[in-house]
This record gives sequence, C-alpha cells and structure tokens, in this order.
Amino acid sequence: MSTQLTPEILGALEQQAVEVPSWAYGNSGTRFKVFGTPGTPRDTFEKIADAAEVNRHTGLAPTVALHIPWDLVDDFSALRAHAEDLGVRLGTINSNTFQDDDYKFGALTHEDAAIRRKAIDHHLQCIDVMDETGSRDLKIWLAEGSNYPGQADMRGRQDRLQESLQEIYARLSADQRLVLEYKFFEPAFYHTDVPDWGTSYAQVVSLGDRAMVCLDTGHHAPGTNIEFIVMQLLRLGRLGSFDFNSRFYADDDLIVGAADPFQLFRILVEVVRGGGLNNPDVAFMLDQCHNVEEKIPGQIRSVLNVQEMTARALLLDREALAGAQRAGDVLGANAVMMDAFYTDVRPALAEWRESRGLPADPMAAYAASGYQQRINADRVGGDQAGWGA
Repeated sequence: MSTQLTPEILGALEQQAVEVPSWAYGNSGTRFKVFGTPGTPRDTFEKIADAAEVNRHTGLAPTVALHIPWDLVDDFSALRAHAEDLGVRLGTINSNTFQDDDYKFGALTHEDAAIRRKAIDHHLQCIDVMDETGSRDLKIWLAEGSNYPGQADMRGRQDRLQESLQEIYARLSADQRLVLEYKFFEPAFYHTDVPDWGTSYAQVVSLGDRAMVCLDTGHHAPGTNIEFIVMQLLRLGRLGSFDFNSRFYADDDLIVGAADPFQLFRILVEVVRGGGLNNPDVAFMLDQCHNVEEKIPGQIRSVLNVQEMTARALLLDREALAGAQRAGDVLGANAVMMDAFYTDVRPALAEWRESRGLPADPMAAYAASGYQQRINADRVGGDQAGWGA
C-alpha cells in the first residue's frame, strides 16, 4: 500500500543527513582484482566533486568522510573551501593502520613499542587533519588480532589498546570525538581485538564521554540481531555513528538495504524509538565499495534506501504497537510492524522532493544529467584513486 506522509514525518525527513565516504568513488574490488572504470577520480578534490553530485540530486548527503592517508592533500583549507563551494562539508576522519608492513601483527596492540608509537602518531596526525577540516569525529577501525591459538596474548593486547587509545583521546579537543568501530572477524580469523559492540563499549567507556561506538551493519555474524545492539547502545548513550552497508555472507560493503531491506527497517525503528534520528550525537554514514556498479548512482541509491526505510519507520503506529504488546497480542504487534514496512512511501517522497526543488527520481535525473559522460571524457590520464590512494 502507499500513503501520504504527515507534516511531522516530512519535518523529520527534512533534517535527515547521511554522510558519504570519499573512498566509495575510487576503484575497489575483491581480494583478487581491483577494477578500473572510466571517470574514476584521480585525487581527493575529484572525489569531493562526485560526492557533491549525490547531494545535489538527493539533498541527503551534505558531508563527506575522508580516509587518511588515502585523502592526504597539501592544503586542507583549500580542500575545505572546494567542498563548501560545491555545497558540501568535510566530515569524519578515518584512520588507516591496516596497510603498512609494520602492522602485520598489530598496530595499537603491537608488542613492539616502536610500532605502537608509529600507529599512535598516525592517529595524532589524523587529529591534526581534523583541526584543519573542522571535522568532529575520528573513526578508528583496527584490523588486528591473531589466526591461531597461542599466537598472541589476548589480554595483553587489550591492555595495550587501552593505553594507546588513552593517548589518542587525550589529544582531542573539547568538541571532537573518538569513535571505535568493531568487526567480528577478518583479516584475523582466530581472535579479533575489537570483535563486537561489547568490546568496543568497554574500551570507549574507559576513555571518557567523548568516546563512542561505531556500528557497521555489515560487521556481524549471520543471524545477529543488529537492532538489539542499536537499542542497547542508544540506551547506554554510546552509539556514536553508523556505517551503513549490506552483506550476504561476510563483510561485503554492498548497497545498504540490498541484502535485507526488512533488517534496515528494523534498525531504523529502534533508532527512532531510542531518540537517535536527527540526533547530532548519532551520525549516519555509508561505508561501501562499488565493485561492479557505477559509483555515484550506487551512492544515490544507498542514501535513498536509508531515507525510504526511515519514512517507513516513522509511519509505525507506536500507540497501536504498545497496546498490542501490553495485551500480549503477538500477531497483532507483528502486524503493526509489517503494515509500516509494507507501506510504499516512494510516491510520497517523490512528490515531496519535487516540492523542495529536487528531482522526483534522483537516479533518473543523474543518468540524464550528463555528469558521468563529462567525467568519463575529462578524467583521462593520471592515476585513478582506489584502495591505498
């Protein structure tokens, strides 16, 4: 069924923002091959230009996350001005301690104090970048752990991680935050140093009020009740950000909502229930790599999927749901959820976008804009951006 959206729902959607990642516009692939495509950005300035196209067509993506050192530039004030000229801002700064040879056996958890020092200094450099870009959040994901029982002292690594994070956290300014991401496995297969929300929570809660947990929707074992984790982190006041994507088996970084739209709906139901929607303390961000699909349309589709499932979550009749729950009406409660999920909000959102001067169909509008053809023709020569650049 389709529906009209109330002024209250439209008001909430008006405020919604989803940060897009700079690396989504570069080349990516599998463990076997990184694929090149025409029009791929050759530097961070071109990545920002592509991200601005997503915002121009959707009105949903006003900020762009950067990855350091992939997005290092000589003049971050010039990059910041470039972004603002295109109608977007620079957002979260993501560190990288998973590509240097020194980090083969860990970075912030490494046995060698010199390697830990290198990893800490990298994060301090990221905070310097934040100072220049006006970014609030430093997001840390650690590809650290072990492959075999006995290979590493798991408790010692937790202690060293806390010591490293303490030094990084101490360097933040009063209006900056540290956000610690978790992932249950890969590239470590026996144990991962930050494998779950509980470990991330235990680490950040020891740091202070400006340390939060990042929930990547693809970083869980199959069958995990992710919306329960969302509820719990919101309840504890420690859900700092989302990395929205999908996975079918393991961490695939696919378009959010592609694998399980109902899961995305359920997550957003808990976001609304817990006060996380349009809450400045809970950042919405995409973390995706477009391997076979076009990159800019892939990001457009992603932010629209988040918007559509948010609208459905806002349509949930919470009074009827609460009544059914109090009455022990199992099927009635489930029916209330399913009614909201099955509501087709796309026509109402298209009409609303037109009322705001946005295209009713952003995907079609981008295809007709000629932007992809222009960058395919203009971005010839030089090295295309991709993993590691």
